[in-house]
Amino acid sequence: MIVVSSHGEKDEEKAKQECSSGCCELKHIQELIRHYTTPGVAPPSARMIPDVKVDHKPDFRLWHWWKYGWFVASKATQMTGDALMHTIWGPRKKSWGIQMTLMSSLMRNAGQHTDLMDVPSIRLFMGMGGMGPAPPDALVTPVTFHVKKRRLRGIFEEYDRQETGKRELSGEWVVGKRTWNRLQTEWKAAQIGERGSHTFAKKTERVMLYIHGGAYYVGSASEKRVISVPLAQYTDSRVFSLDYRLAPETHFPGPLHDVVIGYFRLIDDLHIPPENIIICGDSAGGGLSLALLMYLRDNDYPMPAGAILMSPWVDLTMSGESWDSNAQYDVIPVFSPKDHMNPIANYLGDNIDRYLMHPYASPLFGDFKDLPPLLIQSGDSEVLRDEIALLAHKAELAGVNVRHELYQDGVHVFQTFPFLEVWSRSFMAMHDFVRNTLHHLQRECPRVLADKAERSMEKEIDTHAALVISADGTETSVGVEGAKASLLDEDGHEMADSHCLNCGRRQDSTWSSSSETDVESEEEADIKISVVPPSADPSPPITRSNTEDDSEVIPLSKGLKRVSSATSISSILTDSPPTLSKSLRERSRTLHLASPIADRRRQSRSRSRSPFRRPLTPEVARQVESWSWHFWSG
Repeated sequence: MIVVSSHGEKDEEKAKQECSSGCCELKHIQELIRHYTTPGVAPPSARMIPDVKVDHKPDFRLWHWWKYGWFVASKATQMTGDALMHTIWGPRKKSWGIQMTLMSSLMRNAGQHTDLMDVPSIRLFMGMGGMGPAPPDALVTPVTFHVKKRRLRGIFEEYDRQETGKRELSGEWVVGKRTWNRLQTEWKAAQIGERGSHTFAKKTERVMLYIHGGAYYVGSASEKRVISVPLAQYTDSRVFSLDYRLAPETHFPGPLHDVVIGYFRLIDDLHIPPENIIICGDSAGGGLSLALLMYLRDNDYPMPAGAILMSPWVDLTMSGESWDSNAQYDVIPVFSPKDHMNPIANYLGDNIDRYLMHPYASPLFGDFKDLPPLLIQSGDSEVLRDEIALLAHKAELAGVNVRHELYQDGVHVFQTFPFLEVWSRSFMAMHDFVRNTLHHLQRECPRVLADKAERSMEKEIDTHAALVISADGTETSVGVEGAKASLLDEDGHEMADSHCLNCGRRQDSTWSSSSETDVESEEEADIKISVVPPSADPSPPITRSNTEDDSEVIPLSKGLKRVSSATSISSILTDSPPTLSKSLRERSRTLHLASPIADRRRQSRSRSRSPFRRPLTPEVARQVESWSWHFWSG
């Protein structure tokens, strides 16, 4: 690089310094990634080590009640002070409202008061209100099924032999009202077609397997409807939200075993083609989702179309610097490694020395080769920020198609806070990934669901156990017949999802209108995004013997539209080691979502493409940004 000074003289020394600085930063990122290439060897910055000895919860005495009073008083004082500072000097983060300020204040330093809590008390607290009221306009159907032998291979071979068919797992189907009405219309049209009256063209359907988070020891499908409902609405998909066993009653790999069972139930029992399934998970559920993908690949099982990971927890060693730098902003309690409430110790149990860096427990230590496309979303104010950034770049170097979106002022799993400005942008990005982008990247085209698959899901969703979440957030158990009445307005017309009012999508009089249209129309951008699929595997796709293939294959459409939101593109410098092939350089891109107030940072398209660098701290995030080119669009 040669830099020309204002006097027209070539400043070669300055150019060399900038080039050297960029190369050193990239080498440091690569060195950090190398710390996660050897399972069993902890990174030097690990806060959780294999031989840690966890303390037991101290016995409660009657005179300990004063601690609760002191905690409430001190926390009330802290929240009052933060509210006053927010009002007088402004929010601690630029886009935060008073709600986010108070939420951050409530959770700050909560990990220092674990002598007042235990796992059952936290579950009770979470179960009382969940993560807040569920978004309106959805149909939810609880489901319970028996776990049967699946002839699983690998780490679950012995676990599979022990299944007798008596153990039960549960979950729930979540369908947005718009999607449900469309499906009702299609099912009726299909029945008419069977009688020879009409011909009916089916639509390619996506089915989501959602794995909730909760630090492996709290949370449930019903408590995370704040995510599963808008996920179903924005992607126009049916979502199956799984309840897996929790720690400390069940240790690793038990929860992952349940997730594997849930996946095979979709493709084997409900006859849903794997290429139509998208895995989605947040926090611990994001880690389980990534572990599921690696298990399927390692044991030659059919892979899903892709995965959406929201703030995935992928490093149980807690090695990222952001665990310290963002602790004052994030909503995650940071526990001492020896604390009895440490979720890692509860999850791994007595085998913490054996499994702490196992790729299925800490996916960042795994090999990401041959994984399907990933959409990774994280916030720049969460404690997991650094490990998620390393996850995205490590996956890119392995040849995986990755879209990494870093949301300014976003906390851990900010998708659970609808009052944040970035909330709707996040789900709009999921819509774009699922409806407009994924089918260009996946190896196998999604199919039109066979009648057997449609009937299986219809049988599970349309039952007397169905719940309707009305416009005011009230949950009513009305059954399928009551649901049909609830989905119509006074004039008998189908009603649209409430989120359409917020995301800017046009509301149609009926929900059967195509959802394949863009979230927002947009002129062709100056920046061309060329995403090349991973190198094609010459071998035929792996299928299971009991997976039926009687569906029509939808041809792959051409073209790839850019994400319809302000983005920046992070590309690995091609002149820095290691040397990357041309195809890998094309694949090695990370998309970082811009500020929620990006309209204040617009740039003219006539402006030259000079690098715009926004330094972030700590070091990992700063270096990730420093070797990125940023282009802002309105």
